[in-house]
Amino acid sequence: MDNIFVAGTKHTPEVKLERGKIKFAGRSVPSDPEYFYQPLLEWINEYHSKGLNDTHIELKFEYINTASTKWIFNILKLLGSDPNTINKIQVSWFYEEGDDDMYDLGKILKSLVPSDFKFIEIPEQI
Repeated sequence: MDNIFVAGTKHTPEVKLERGKIKFAGRSVPSDPEYFYQPLLEWINEYHSKGLNDTHIELKFEYINTASTKWIFNILKLLGSDPNTINKIQVSWFYEEGDDDMYDLGKILKSLVPSDFKFIEIPEQI
């Protein structure tokens, strides 16, 4: 499996997919979320089907719309769907200091995904 790197834009997040690390960072408001996320979900599905090693998932969104949130949830759900791999996944949810909406979204995702889920507050970026 080849690693995937997608540079972030003003509408889509930076994405790094490699064995042991999955990272999304930036804004996620693509005009066609399926077009953007479907190939990424396919890579993650293949990665999952080959047996997970310890995998760190880093989610560091400045902003994420509802449609993108559904795709991120589907990715987390897929990775956390196998009881044998739940202990091999660690999710880090980054949110800016004072951004209660992003913190609350992380709490919702944590409640839906049975994996180690850490919250990391970062200074507000101006």
